[in-house]
Amino acid sequence: MKVIEHIDKATNPLFSFEIVPPPRGSSIQDIVDVVDMLAPYNPPWIDVTSHPSGAFYNEQEDGSVTRRIYKKRPGTIGICGVIQNRFKIDTVTHLLCRGFSKEETEDALIELNFLGIHNVFALKGDGPNYNKKISAGRTTNQYASDLVSQIEDLKQGRFLDNINACSPLDFSVGVAGYPEKHFEAPNLNNDIVHLKNKIKAGADYITTQMFYENQHFFNFVEKCRAVDITVPIIPGLKIIRTVKQLQSVPRHFYVNFPDDFVNEVLENPEHVVELGIAHAVKQTQELLDAGLPGVHFYVMNDAKSVAKVIEKVGWGRVGAF
Repeated sequence: MKVIEHIDKATNPLFSFEIVPPPRGSSIQDIVDVVDMLAPYNPPWIDVTSHPSGAFYNEQEDGSVTRRIYKKRPGTIGICGVIQNRFKIDTVTHLLCRGFSKEETEDALIELNFLGIHNVFALKGDGPNYNKKISAGRTTNQYASDLVSQIEDLKQGRFLDNINACSPLDFSVGVAGYPEKHFEAPNLNNDIVHLKNKIKAGADYITTQMFYENQHFFNFVEKCRAVDITVPIIPGLKIIRTVKQLQSVPRHFYVNFPDDFVNEVLENPEHVVELGIAHAVKQTQELLDAGLPGVHFYVMNDAKSVAKVIEKVGWGRVGAF
């Protein structure tokens, strides 16, 4: 089932999750264990992130430095296939512009279609840390709206090589929204203009970047609706587990923490796990009380805290819409 269909048919709050592939060399069992912990909460879908190849440098015994290019976390499509077909949970595969050609993207979408996966999430993505040369005759998507347009073409049976009588590939497409604006945008209003371009290109719904003050989300939704963005907007939350994350999360994701939460964690660092869960419970409760269809949790393979939040909120209750 497509994400948009889950939203349309839901009668209870929807708790969806996002996980990352394990590091290269790890076992698929690492992901299976995480999904096993999440499955009892009947997630309508699970997102699996994607990462481009990167350049990694190693100093040898003789002092020379070697460079290898590889994916630190490979396996996105394979993991999606396991979740979709073993656990019977719909998966949302993340697709990136940066680091991938249009031809590679088309191949990935064909593979996903063969696996019975019909949900994708279109992202510009972080640029590779090296200059990846595109082979002659190949092209790239510069922006997420370009990637959405390519997926929309495939939904109409229009492939890159103009093959006659092609079968269309049926996908539901999600895109990212940033309640505190994308770090590359000059301001939030300009960022929402780019977001609307993604919707015009064919995106079906929006999942937001994490935020820690719900008013950021409510203001963001209001601005989106004011410019006729009418698709569902799903709030994304990440639970804090360490004091160190008070620095690392803003640095990597360009979000802010409320003063009272920061002060409480710094005054009681030994209770950071409990405080992170309590803050997420408060956010989730307020979002559901406001009539949101559900919440998307950035699990990042730490399922225990997410499970505690859902249980404290009252998983499976009726009437949150």
